[in-house]
Amino acid sequence: MALSAVREQMIEQQVRCWDVLDARVLDGLRAVPRECFVPPAQRHRAYADAEVPLAHGQHMLRPSVVGRLLQALAPRADERVLEIGAGSGYVTACLRALGARVRSLELYADLADAARANLARLAMDDVEVLEADALHVAEGARYDAIAVTASLPGYDPRFERMLAVGGRLFLVVGAPPVMEARLVRRTAEHAFAREDLFETVIDPLVHAARPPKFRF
Repeated sequence: MALSAVREQMIEQQVRCWDVLDARVLDGLRAVPRECFVPPAQRHRAYADAEVPLAHGQHMLRPSVVGRLLQALAPRADERVLEIGAGSGYVTACLRALGARVRSLELYADLADAARANLARLAMDDVEVLEADALHVAEGARYDAIAVTASLPGYDPRFERMLAVGGRLFLVVGAPPVMEARLVRRTAEHAFAREDLFETVIDPLVHAARPPKFRF
């Protein structure tokens, strides 16, 4: 079966079935060949609704989770988007396919290099992939949307402070076996609205602080 047909099957049988109905998001997923972002040894899993292993114990998000993330953020053309955790660059490419101006932070140098190479093969040279620890980045810049592609043990407000007014933040909070995907909107300079979206489990953000344990 042609890869384009397998990609369409992924969209129809995995992503759409998980309540991803936004036509722009589905078209964005169609525009990005997922197999270009999967390590060669894992190519057979490119279109399975499963996490794909990367270096350093990291994983690509499942396609259904990527679809929900993109639908929640709904990035529009020329909006400034920050991604925390480039991985292989797949979510980065999807955000760019929706017209966003993307800056992505990746902790591991080899993953950042791979993401840049993968994006360059699709002529997405205007995407900025930086080797950086997101937990040590200055909060001065403002973004229209922020995608955190790893989970936080407890909610950390640092990322919502980086939103422009009207901006949206997608992140996952909690610990296995159940984590909560959440959408945060900055409704005014000092006001935020938070909405729980769905349950999932994804890799934790490296170096994220864990909430203090309860003591009797």
